[in-house]
Amino acid sequence: MPSDLVGRPSAQSSPAPQAPDGRGPAFAAPARVPLPDASGPREATTRLIAHGCWYPSADPAGTQVAFICDRGGVPQLWVGPVDGDAPRLLDDGPDPVREVSWSPDGRWIAYTTAPGGGEQKRVLCVRPDGSDRHIMAGAEPGSSAHLGCWAHDGSAVAVTVAVPTEPAPDTAEPALDLAGAVLGRVAERLSEHGHGPMGDAVLLEAARLGTAPHAAHGLALPSAPTDREAGITSPHTTVETLTTDTHGDRHTAPAAGFGDGLSAYLVDPDGVTAPVLLATERDAATLRVCDLSRDGTLALLRRGPRGRREAVVLRIADRVTTCVTPVADGDPWIGAFSPGADTLWLRSDAYREFAVLLAAELDPEGQPRGWSVGASRDDSDLELLRCVHDGSAAVLAWNVRGTSEVEIFDVATRGATDATDTSDATGAGGSAGTTGTTATTGTTGTTGATEASPGAARATGGTTETPPERPRPVIELPHEVVTRIADAGPGRLLLALSGSQRRPGIWWLPGGVTMVRTPWSSADEDAVPPGRPPVRPVHRRLTARDGVPLNGWYYRAPGRNPGEPAPCVIYLHGGPEDQERPVLEPLYHEIVGRGVDVFAPDVRGSSGYGRSFVDSDLGEGRFAAIDDVADCAAHAVLSGSADPSRLAVMGRSYGGYLTFASLVWHPELFRTGVAVCGMSDFATFFQGTEPWIAQSAAHKYGHPERDRELLRRLSPMSRIDALRAPLLAVHGEHDTNVPPGESEQFVRAARERGLTAELLTLRDEGHDFLRADNRRLFRRAAADWLERHLTG
Repeated sequence: MPSDLVGRPSAQSSPAPQAPDGRGPAFAAPARVPLPDASGPREATTRLIAHGCWYPSADPAGTQVAFICDRGGVPQLWVGPVDGDAPRLLDDGPDPVREVSWSPDGRWIAYTTAPGGGEQKRVLCVRPDGSDRHIMAGAEPGSSAHLGCWAHDGSAVAVTVAVPTEPAPDTAEPALDLAGAVLGRVAERLSEHGHGPMGDAVLLEAARLGTAPHAAHGLALPSAPTDREAGITSPHTTVETLTTDTHGDRHTAPAAGFGDGLSAYLVDPDGVTAPVLLATERDAATLRVCDLSRDGTLALLRRGPRGRREAVVLRIADRVTTCVTPVADGDPWIGAFSPGADTLWLRSDAYREFAVLLAAELDPEGQPRGWSVGASRDDSDLELLRCVHDGSAAVLAWNVRGTSEVEIFDVATRGATDATDTSDATGAGGSAGTTGTTATTGTTGTTGATEASPGAARATGGTTETPPERPRPVIELPHEVVTRIADAGPGRLLLALSGSQRRPGIWWLPGGVTMVRTPWSSADEDAVPPGRPPVRPVHRRLTARDGVPLNGWYYRAPGRNPGEPAPCVIYLHGGPEDQERPVLEPLYHEIVGRGVDVFAPDVRGSSGYGRSFVDSDLGEGRFAAIDDVADCAAHAVLSGSADPSRLAVMGRSYGGYLTFASLVWHPELFRTGVAVCGMSDFATFFQGTEPWIAQSAAHKYGHPERDRELLRRLSPMSRIDALRAPLLAVHGEHDTNVPPGESEQFVRAARERGLTAELLTLRDEGHDFLRADNRRLFRRAAADWLERHLTG
């Protein structure tokens, strides 16, 4: 590894600790970098009426909220009272803010920014009054940093730093080298709070984990437990699922060789003590510290590429890994320990079609005694999980065909009763076991008891099944989708909501059953500038040519007769594991305003419909996903909505790839296309993307070496001679997920063949377009292009 990528010591940090396997320093030990204060009340230079607010995090009292807001034209860090209308801007810098977390002791707000709008990130801390702002991690050249959890007393925050590593041999196995550490100053504080002494801070040896339980195309057994781990009952110790590669052979996960070097540290925001190394992984896709037990003895980590995420429980004092189990994709905050660290709650889809609330009873050594399913639904994913501050309840958000349903689950009794008052369930001083409240209508939930015997649970993957579902009281959510849940002190919750006719906003539940919008969130009438209101989409169901059921949302341009076929664009989301949700999309609003309908489907590979559907596009299945696009266009035409002579295809990220692919696989179907940040050639994509993206993409698309021929056949550039339609490509100049060269080479090749092709490059943007002026430019350019080619 180049020496300039290794973390440098500062006046307030000790030299980077040696990795316990003798391979040299741990990756990029973070150094504190002071920044100018941001104290005093300030307003954004630009005030957008139609702004969004999201990612809330409350102070310990639940009266103040730190959140992200784009009212200044770029996502920035703001703080405001939950019931007042005077928010303050805490960081007016040009770098977009991505995550926010208020410390449990109320003294600090940690947040991440994306310098230059690109994909590399930094973790910063600032006082609630705007003073003492500094970079915590990610300041070193070539590194990136991600925010983890806080220690429960607020004395340290976990961060993960990443630097590129040299490619390893193709046969190398992915492994996580975990180095426990007694938590230094954190331990002293915990001892002061009555949790017992923890001694001096020392580095411990690494503990090797077995093979990842998620295989490339499904699940596979991990390696046998070590002597220390003998007797652990876990969902992945009793069920074997065989997997096949594109040639029908059994295999394990793709070999490593192009991941980042990741190190997780506990960092003192006051800068008094040096960062403490928790975990190191040389060749990895992700590593995040999701929770620390309140006594400082256990850490919960999430690691692995998409489709093969794992929860890892590390017993810090003696470097033993007590549990490794598969968890679901999606929200990275996968679970938490109970206050006494005797139970672990996880959002997991281990050996299941849909993610459930999974519970492990832990013994005093941190090893699972047995597993149980706390709550599940037959056809819906558990999408968000938030345990409230006192451990009495967990708030669960279920994804029901794209919309959200929320329930408050009493974890103390592993279930919820039929009472309608939510105050006790959210920690408002009542006894545990009083409440179960579900947001939206028609919601059900289930509970289950612990089973410690792996033999008795063999048929269900090491977990017990739940009793029959029962109805629960419901309340109405003001809008369709919940994007984040935050604890706001005793008896209160904060929810970030988004809907088809509103901008993202933050609502709070002050102890009853009625949700209240925060005054600084946009009102519904301010969803868009004055004029035409947003279109509410209609859910559509269809069947692909091979019988696979598909879903989507259709946006009808206003003012058109119901039976009149309209020009229509098929819009394809990214991921491919993303899901089309009924939320306000200004791009759709712009397009339908030009008289063009939008049909936004979930082709195979999308989330929300079970793991089999997510994995149905793997390997050769990607050709079927390309055909899904044509089938969705046919559905729009046969339903009478779309004019077959005026169809377009458009998408972003993986949807941009599908746009390129649809134009060359179905060249006579679409009159034009708009590809946004899409891949055009998998060989050049793997050469240029971020290492952690390459790790995940190898599972999803194919390994760049072993599956080279498949990737060549799947690459739109390999069929460029079939292109007939004019094309607009859009890309952010700092995109390192999908480098701009992917759009450039496709546009260049189209022009060389005499076709109309244009490229719009957005300055100071990465893979996501975050600045208001660039978003407007993109929307208008795309809508102009579609209007010209479909209605002109």
